Amino acid sequence: MYINSAYLGRTDEDIVSLSKPIIITAVGCSRIDKKRVVKTVRPAGRGDYQLIYVAAGCVYFNFGGCEKIIQKGNMVIFRPYEPQLYDLYSADNPEIYWVHFTGAEVEQILDSYGLSKNQSFFLSGNSPDYEWYFSQMICELRFKRTNYEEFLNMDLRHILLMVNRYIQEENNVGRAMLDEISRALHYFDEHYNRTIVIEEYAKSRAMTANWFIQNFRKITKLTPMQYIVSLRITSAKNLIDNTDYNITQISETVGYDNSMYFSRIFKKHTGMSPTEYRKRNTSYNK
Repeated sequence: MYINSAYLGRTDEDIVSLSKPIIITAVGCSRIDKKRVVKTVRPAGRGDYQLIYVAAGCVYFNFGGCEKIIQKGNMVIFRPYEPQLYDLYSADNPEIYWVHFTGAEVEQILDSYGLSKNQSFFLSGNSPDYEWYFSQMICELRFKRTNYEEFLNMDLRHILLMVNRYIQEENNVGRAMLDEISRALHYFDEHYNRTIVIEEYAKSRAMTANWFIQNFRKITKLTPMQYIVSLRITSAKNLIDNTDYNITQISETVGYDNSMYFSRIFKKHTGMSPTEYRKRNTSYNK
C-alpha cells in the first residue's frame, strides 16, 4: 500500500474551526496493491469536510445503506458528521486523493462552485491537473513554508473550479469527449515542438479527425492545429525576449524545420517578423 500525506495537526486529529473561511487540515494520496482490502469505517463521520477524488480504478462507497461503486473520474464529498463507509480492493487497482477541510464559509464556497448540499458524488473528469494540485497541497501542508495556507486554499479552489468547469462543459460534448480533449491538451502542451499530425493523433485515440476537431473547437474555440501554433508562437516570443538564439535556432526549437516558413507564421499571428519583434521588444538585436 502506498500513502503520501500531510497534516496540519496530529494524524488522528479531527480539526474543526470557524476562525477562517476555509482551513485545509489534511491531504493525501493512497494506492492499494498486493491483494489487500482497506476499509474506512466512520459511522459517525467526522466534524470536518472530506473531498475524495478517484484517480484510478474504483472505490466501493456506502451511502445510506446502499452500495455505490464510484469509478475513476468522479469525486465524493462527505460533510460534517455524515457516515464515512468505503472500501478499496487491490483487484480494482484503486488510487484516491483526499483532502480534509473546515471553516466558517465552507458550505457557501462549495455552493458557489455548484456543489450543493444534496450531492454526495459528482463527475469531475480525470485530468492530470487534479493529481498535480493534490500533490502541491501535500507539499505545502508538509513543509508549511511562508504563505502555505493561502497556497493550500488556492490549490483547493483550483480543484473546485475544474470540477465546476467540467460539469458545465460536459453538457456540451459529453463526458468521454471532454476527457479526450483534456488528454489532448496535455499531450499538445508537452509535444508542441514536435511534428503532430492531427489525423494520426485522432486515430491513435480511436476517433475520426473531423469528430475530434469539431469537439475540440467547441471547448477551446480553436482547432487542434490552431492551438498547437499558438503554443509555438508563445514559446517563440519567450525565446526572442529572453535568449540570444538566432531565428533559425528559435524556429527549430519551437518545431519548425524551415525558418522562412516559421517567419511567415510568426508574422501572420503577431503582425511583425521575428526580427522586427526582437528589435521592438528586446535588446537582442541579431
